[in-house]
Amino acid sequence: MADRYPHGQAATAAYDTARQGQALATNRLIRNTYWLLSLTLAFSAATAGFAMVSGAPMLSIWVVLGGFFGLLFLTTQLRNSAWGLVSVFALTGFMGYTLGPVLNFYLTALSNGPQVVMTAMGGTAAIFLSLSAYVLTSRRDFSFMRGFLFTGIIVAFLAALAAYFFAMPALSLAVSVMFMLLMSGLILYQTSEMVHGGETNYIMATITLYVAIYNLFTSLLHLLGVMNE
Repeated sequence: MADRYPHGQAATAAYDTARQGQALATNRLIRNTYWLLSLTLAFSAATAGFAMVSGAPMLSIWVVLGGFFGLLFLTTQLRNSAWGLVSVFALTGFMGYTLGPVLNFYLTALSNGPQVVMTAMGGTAAIFLSLSAYVLTSRRDFSFMRGFLFTGIIVAFLAALAAYFFAMPALSLAVSVMFMLLMSGLILYQTSEMVHGGETNYIMATITLYVAIYNLFTSLLHLLGVMNE
């Protein structure tokens, strides 16, 4: 029995070291993700501002979808290299540019357009910060939402296409509500994945959170726009 105690101590020390290493890696992942997310949001805002000032027209839905999925695929392939950072900024910059004409529309079409846009921005920030803070402090595991979110996003995306091509306002409103709920769930899920080790790549974590924020903002903007017509 006497010679087993040191082995037990060594095992405990090794376990503690591994746990500390994992905690440091998790903290580094979260820190890098939020830094990159902040930079990409700022860059996206800059490209949106450029599109607004230059009076850029609305892009075709096929250009938007092609650009988004093409750059998303490129980022996924480059996620483990320095070029992945370039691709992230290309993707978020492109999405910001597509948002510029949308913002111009709301600012000019509504009498209280600036208030609607600012309310959508504030609401998006409040939702994101509160949901992220909840997961980071409670450390709840939301991995069980994976299947539901995957299915829900596909259904909502197809419904959005149907609402667009068949000009169905009621369905469009329903889709905006669906996306708000799904993107809120995606923020919970992705933050949980970072906390519990389900996601170890900060580039992919950034992209997921950016997409959630982007869709959350546009959905909230749409709902507020309809309410203030």
